[in-house]
Amino acid sequence: MRLTAIDTSGAKPALTDTEDLAIARLIAAAAQGDIEACFELGVIWSTGGHGLDCDLIEAHQWFNLAAAQGHQEAAWCRTDISDEMTAREIAEAQRRARQWMIEQRKCA
Repeated sequence: MRLTAIDTSGAKPALTDTEDLAIARLIAAAAQGDIEACFELGVIWSTGGHGLDCDLIEAHQWFNLAAAQGHQEAAWCRTDISDEMTAREIAEAQRRARQWMIEQRKCA
């Protein structure tokens, strides 16, 4: 077989160092209990911001973590994206949120 062309029409650029760093900083802040960082991560994942693909499971997880700490807008966003998710996807997001909380307690 001989390769004559490569279809790059669906290709997306890799994250830039700046985008990687911004997300890493938000995750680090979330690990320190920053509910705004959790909310922002939910926004990023729900909208596909910072060059990431939209991932409603990941978004729900972060909105859930922020909402659990009293962030009202995160609770609304979590409810909003839940309408677009299956019961299994929601259960997976909840499992991930619980796991995150368990892991953060171990580090404290």
